[in-house]
Amino acid sequence: MSVDAPAAGPAPAAPKSITAAPREAALVEPSPGAQLRRRVFGHAGLVIGGAVLAVIVVAAILAPVLSPGDPYDQVLDRKLIPPVWFDSAEATWDHPLGTDHFGRDYLTRLLYGARISLIIGLSAMAISMVIGTAIGVAAGYFGGRVDMVANFVITTRLSLPVVLVALAVVSLVGSSLTMVIWVLGLLIWDRFAVVMRAATMQVRQRDYIAAAEALGAPRWRILATEIMPNIMNALIVVATVEMAHAILLEAALSFLGLGVQPPEPSWGLMISEARGLMFFDGWLIIIPGAALFMLVLSINLLGDGLRDVTAPEAR
Repeated sequence: MSVDAPAAGPAPAAPKSITAAPREAALVEPSPGAQLRRRVFGHAGLVIGGAVLAVIVVAAILAPVLSPGDPYDQVLDRKLIPPVWFDSAEATWDHPLGTDHFGRDYLTRLLYGARISLIIGLSAMAISMVIGTAIGVAAGYFGGRVDMVANFVITTRLSLPVVLVALAVVSLVGSSLTMVIWVLGLLIWDRFAVVMRAATMQVRQRDYIAAAEALGAPRWRILATEIMPNIMNALIVVATVEMAHAILLEAALSFLGLGVQPPEPSWGLMISEARGLMFFDGWLIIIPGAALFMLVLSINLLGDGLRDVTAPEAR
């Protein structure tokens, strides 16, 4: 009696490779660029601050195109025209933000004033960043007598009130756009020095710094490739804070009459010129004041957002 052979079924599937699952998972993981974009667009402060600052920068660059006139053009027949949102027969779209007491178009002066604020903020911040970062990094890395000398210089600077020193220097030497930039740049470097010193001292204790020194790496290379990249987050925050600080100081000096001189369209000078009309035409102060507030706020939001995005573990 013969026994029938079992019917041949489908061949069993070959076992999946152990490495197949990790490879498939790697394919669906977001790339570093996608992760960075997700962090950038997921940070509300960075998006809002960057958008507002971008609008102000573009408006300042395109001021000759966007402005309806010349910021220095005075026509007394059209003085103190209110903005278009006022219920007044004098309001006109030829001057959307109205005119000042000299008949100058306020929108034009506001746009050109953004140029002055951005130029002074960026230039003074760059000067102070070079000075303060050099002092702070040298003090934090070398220590010893270098740190003692740096601490003495920083303490001496902190004992001098910025506004009073700036007022004294500008009143003695003279006031101009270039002079305001240099005075502010040479006075606001202390925060850079203090923060960079502390950040450098923290990085200086890391094992990879000791390893680089043991391998005989030159100090300039350690500072450039090991120290600076690891203190960049702190540098970004201080840079944005000091840029906003310089803009506010320029506005304060111009308000007191020792900053940018007339007829330049500085926002601080616009506020100073309108202070006698604040109870009658308050919009002359509100408009440049709001622009100054938005610029400073956007810079601070952008700096904090960049720090959070570049160092997400510290959020």
